[in-house]
Amino acid sequence: MKNQNIKISMFYCLNSLSEDEITSISDKFKNVDLHTISLPCSGKINLLYLLKAIETGSEGILLVSCKLGECKFLQGNLRAKKRIDCVDDLLFETGLGNGHVRFVSLTETDKMDTLELAIHDLEEKLRFEFQEIQEKR
Repeated sequence: MKNQNIKISMFYCLNSLSEDEITSISDKFKNVDLHTISLPCSGKINLLYLLKAIETGSEGILLVSCKLGECKFLQGNLRAKKRIDCVDDLLFETGLGNGHVRFVSLTETDKMDTLELAIHDLEEKLRFEFQEIQEKR
């Protein structure tokens, strides 16, 4: 898995990232198959969408929103964070572990750095877990 692509599904709020920014971030990660899905608001994410992404082969999920508390749709990003926490708990209960689904809140000043770091951290976690599984076999 060291040289194999990691599949990450990234759901993002249309108010938080532009198409150019999505292309830019995708180009930075050569060993990540970044599947992007836009939402009118991160609060529109449904638990079933997140679970379906895992079921269809995503090793990790990022939900990207605007800055917490500054959603154009009042509390959309606060609801989104709660949903991510719920799915993370469900995955832990099923034995898949924690941290495969993450919530990322962006600010205008450093959003690309924050997003790049979030993708990198998730990729590293997934590669480490895969390596541990291989060593146990």
